Amino acid sequence: MKIRSPSLVELHAFLAVCRQGSFRRAAEELCVTQAAVSRAVQRLEEHLAGGRLFERLPAGVALTPRGVQLRKLTERHVLALESAAETMGQLAQPQRVRLSVIPTLAIQWLMPRLPLFNERHPDVNVELRQFKHDEDFTRDDVDLWIEVKRPRRRWPDHIQTRYLLGRELIPVCTPRWRKEFRAPQDLQRATLLHHTNFPDNWERWFTKAGAPCKPALGPGFDLTMHLIVAAKAGMGVAVVPGCLVERELLQGELVMPFDIDVSCGRGYFLCSKRDTPAFSARDKFADWLADQAHAGVSATHAD
Repeated sequence: MKIRSPSLVELHAFLAVCRQGSFRRAAEELCVTQAAVSRAVQRLEEHLAGGRLFERLPAGVALTPRGVQLRKLTERHVLALESAAETMGQLAQPQRVRLSVIPTLAIQWLMPRLPLFNERHPDVNVELRQFKHDEDFTRDDVDLWIEVKRPRRRWPDHIQTRYLLGRELIPVCTPRWRKEFRAPQDLQRATLLHHTNFPDNWERWFTKAGAPCKPALGPGFDLTMHLIVAAKAGMGVAVVPGCLVERELLQGELVMPFDIDVSCGRGYFLCSKRDTPAFSARDKFADWLADQAHAGVSATHAD
C-alpha cells in the first residue's frame, strides 16, 4: 500500500505553529530552529499540494481554511500517538517506590535485605525519603511508610496499616558480660541501658523473666541505634527489638544473656494511603516486606 500520510516531524511542526500562533514560538516549544519549523511546514504544504496552511500576519500567523481542516483531522491522532509513546516508555523504565522508614530499622534491618529485593525485582527502584517523627501521612512524596505503633496512637482514617515486626524485646550485651549473669535477677545489678521514650521496657522484661522489680536504670538514649552501639561498646546491657540486632547476634558482637523475650505492645507497621490507586511496584515491595518480616533471621542469608 502506498503511504499517503505526511511525516510526524511535519505534523508536529504544523501543530506547534497552530498552538503557538508563531513560527518562532513553535520552534522554542519543539527545541529546534525557526528555519527548521518553516521548512517542515513548507514540505507539508507541498506534500498535500493544496496551497498554504497559514496566512502570514504582522503579529504572527493565522490558519487558512485548509489549515483549519487539517488541524481538525490530525491533532487528536498525533496527540494520541504521543501519549502512547510516553506510556510505553514509562513501562520500559524501572518503577519507583518511595519509602519513609525509621532510620534504625532502615540501617539494621531493611538495608541488609534490599539487595535481595533488587535481585528479584530489577524493574523496581526503592527510594528512601526523609523520615519525620511528627508524620501526619499527608505527604505526596511517599508511597509507603514504616512507623512505630504506640499503645495509645490512633492511625488516621485515611491510612491502612499492617503489622510487620518489632514487638519482641530481648536483652543483649557483649560476650564478656554474659558470664556475670546466672539468673535473670542478676541483671538488676548490671548497668541497664534504656530508651528514654520507653523507660518501662526493662520493667516489662523483668516481670516476664519472673523477677519483677522497679529496676535502677543506667544511661538513657533517645534512639535504639544508640542503645545498640552502647551495648556493643560494653557500656551495659540493653533491651531492644530482636529484629534490630540480628546481624550483631549472628556475628557474635552481642549475645543474649537469657533467651527470654517480652512483647512491648508496639512494633513496626507498614502504612499506605487508602485512596491511592494500587500499582504493581508498591504491591511487590509491600508483599516482599511482609515476607521478610515473617522469614526472620535466615532472610538475610537467603539465595
